[in-house]
This record gives sequence, C-alpha cells and structure tokens, in this order.
Amino acid sequence: MANLEILFEDGEALVIDKPAGLPVDTPRKGGPSLEARLDELRLGFQRQPQAVHRLDTDTSGCLLLARNPKALKRFNRAFEEKTVSKTYLGILAGIPEEKEGTIDLSLSKISSAEKGWRMIPAKKGKPSTTHWRVVAEANGRALVEFRPETGRTHQIRVHAASGIGIPLLGDPVYGAKAGFARTMLHAKALVVPREGKPPISASAPMPADFIALGFAAES
Repeated sequence: MANLEILFEDGEALVIDKPAGLPVDTPRKGGPSLEARLDELRLGFQRQPQAVHRLDTDTSGCLLLARNPKALKRFNRAFEEKTVSKTYLGILAGIPEEKEGTIDLSLSKISSAEKGWRMIPAKKGKPSTTHWRVVAEANGRALVEFRPETGRTHQIRVHAASGIGIPLLGDPVYGAKAGFARTMLHAKALVVPREGKPPISASAPMPADFIALGFAAES
C-alpha cells in the first residue's frame, strides 16, 4: 500500500501527493480508495479531512483536503471562483510542432453502451480553457506543462488529444493504452489564496514513472 506523502499541512488544510492508481472515492465494485484511508490523515484531529476536489484514479500529485467544514466551504468557493492555480505535467505520445498555446474547447459528456462515457469537444458544451507549453522532449515524446483555467472532467486529456492533436501517453479513452500502466498525468503544483492568511502552496515531486521515460526530476 503506497504511503500518503503530505506536501502541506496547517490547521485547516492538507495537501497530499496522491499516488497514481488510487481513486479518491470508493469504487462501486469496492477496493482501495483515498476515502477508505482518511483516518490515516487525521493526524491528531477529531475529524477526518475531506477531499476538496478530485483527481482521476490514474493522475498522481497534489490533492487538497480540508480539515473542517468551514475550510471545506471556503476552499470549494475558491475553486468555483477560479482563484486556485493548478499546474499539471503530462507526457504526450509524440512531439507537437507548436511548443506552447492556449486551448479553448467546450466539453460535453456522451455515453454509449459499447464505449461507456467520455467527454467530447462540443460547441454547446461547458467552456474549458487550458494553457500549455512543452518543457522537455525525450525519446520522441514531449513533457508538457498544463495550466487549466477551468476544471472540467477529463479537461486536460481531451484538450491534449483534440486541442494539441496528440493524446497523453497511456490514455485508454482518448488515445491508446499502448502497454502503459496509466495515463501519464501528474498534478505538479497547487496554490490556493486565503484571505488574511498565507496561501496554501504545494508542489509534488516528479513521479518515478515519468523519470523512467527520460524526463529529469527538476523539469
């Protein structure tokens, strides 16, 4: 069982480095989840902390938890008002010609019996914006920094595949799993402003599976 590394801690917040493969909520079919391990993160507090936002099961990195209901309400409002700064790293299954840009693609959810549900670009979908830039290249693949302005489901995955034109490595829905254990996406950094207090600021180290593909830990 992977350890839950704490990246930031104070009286109202925790930021952990969520391991890839660990869902935030308990799956319908059961199995390990962050929800089932919240007691480990009480750290002397009476209440279990609560996840403020969600990361896909495959996505590693910075996840914010609130240690009391008032903090949870404030942090939820910060996400809703788009004052939270989020930085992700993703490995593309190729190298794009452009090295940076902004993707504006509205997204809608569709579902079918054969393929299940997925998000697609749609003019009548929810507005979604992601800024991106290539930060390194290795072995025919690009390491890209993503800065999403919005927080739509699968936003970065769809914007990589349909906006940049190259899916994230290992993405079984919008690209091809291609023998990789997971979709190569990592929540690198998170900054949450707070009124009258220093911001919550955390950074998660480069995952070992990113480094194994030739990308340096300091990228």
